[in-house]
Amino acid sequence: MAIVLNHTIVPAHDNDASARWFAGLFGLPYQGPQGHFAPVRINDTLTFDFDIAAAFERHHYAFHVGDDEFDAILERVKAAGIPYGSDPWHTENGLLNDWKSGRGVYFRDPNGHLLELLTRT
Repeated sequence: MAIVLNHTIVPAHDNDASARWFAGLFGLPYQGPQGHFAPVRINDTLTFDFDIAAAFERHHYAFHVGDDEFDAILERVKAAGIPYGSDPWHTENGLLNDWKSGRGVYFRDPNGHLLELLTRT
């Protein structure tokens, strides 16, 4: 059997608000908190379990997406007025990258986590 990441804990100041924000931006369903987690199913094998934490280090989460998903998420990022940029050091320059003949973008969630979209790995 292949090793597949099943879920990861995403620390957040407000787990429900963070899960709603993430699900809305990525166009994913969200059914509300379950116990002390606020889970968002990313795909058939991966769930982000948002969990409340008073203090935490910021993390980097990268998502390989198709061109249509990239366009849809980027439009929601722009509509929400979220700064974005072409690389991890320039997350607010309003540019995309074209690494590996694809497109990529970086932006931060309300907890400061760095989110990355890329169309080529």
